[in-house]
Amino acid sequence: MELDVPYEGAMNWLDPGPFLRGVAWLDAEGRPVRADPDDAMRLPWDTGERAALPIGMRVEFTARGASAVEIHYRARVPEPKDALAGLAHTFALWEGDHLVHETAAAPAEEGSVAIQLPCPDGLFMLHPPESCSPVVLGVRAIGGRITPAPRGPRWLVHGDSITEGWWSTRPAHAWPAVAGRALGLDTVNLGYAGAARGELPTAEQLARLPADVITLAFGTNCWSRIPFSATLMHETTLAFLRLVRRGHPKTPLLLLSPLLRPEAEETPNALGATLAELREAMETATRHLIAKGDRHLQLLPGKPLLTPNHLADGLHPNDEGHALLGSAVARALAPHMPEPPRKKTRGLRGVPGSSD
Repeated sequence: MELDVPYEGAMNWLDPGPFLRGVAWLDAEGRPVRADPDDAMRLPWDTGERAALPIGMRVEFTARGASAVEIHYRARVPEPKDALAGLAHTFALWEGDHLVHETAAAPAEEGSVAIQLPCPDGLFMLHPPESCSPVVLGVRAIGGRITPAPRGPRWLVHGDSITEGWWSTRPAHAWPAVAGRALGLDTVNLGYAGAARGELPTAEQLARLPADVITLAFGTNCWSRIPFSATLMHETTLAFLRLVRRGHPKTPLLLLSPLLRPEAEETPNALGATLAELREAMETATRHLIAKGDRHLQLLPGKPLLTPNHLADGLHPNDEGHALLGSAVARALAPHMPEPPRKKTRGLRGVPGSSD
């Protein structure tokens, strides 16, 4: 994979493509996007808008004798009145499931940042800031060399703003990132804030993407943003799962039903359905397919996983909630992994509540 983003002095840098993880598609200009650019016309506008953001994209590398790694990037510079102008623009360096440090860098139309390494040799993961949609133009080692990290099993995670990581204080704190680190996965975050309402074109796009494991975590936006009845939720779940299965008939597939949402649990929407009824419809549809013989399909009921204290705004988890959710998903997925976790992860010891 090559990014067609030439810039002055590019010959001094390594092609970032082999170092990037969490990438699903590239658009016509070579930028990572999170929905199929050749199938954009069938998607709702809000899905397309969120898919343009590089949520969950990472730079992963093995260092040999290096004191630092340098990233050349291009980012959107927010206007002073932009709601995102005050957000921290930091590059977070992780080693296994341990945050080493964060390096601040101002958003720039084109710039570079050097991230110091804690030791000259090792396997590292770098989370760029997401708010200004940075495009990585090049990478290089300082005082040594770097090579692309080994790839873990590819995990597609589809959901809404909770999956996208809203209200987590850093990209690396979102629950897909937490679970992915615990299991050594190449996590591809296909969470679309405000969307993820069981759109069938999305199911067909998932079916076409290579994957070693898949998780679906949609449904809460079917209560109010686009109201569903319980019957519609049941049939949509069946249709979505069946379309995904056309491309992945035996891939481990986990469905996470909607999390606790206190205001919606017993409140009917415009079609008379509470979130509790929509959740039950989704879970019933999933159990039906399991009973019909889908031995690779698994259900993780979402309501018991968090309490109101884990919700930052009554809907989205705070950092503790994201960590607990990531732990629960990692435990559900662990027995179904296609290969053991990568050596540089401490496995489930890296997620809260584990005694392993």
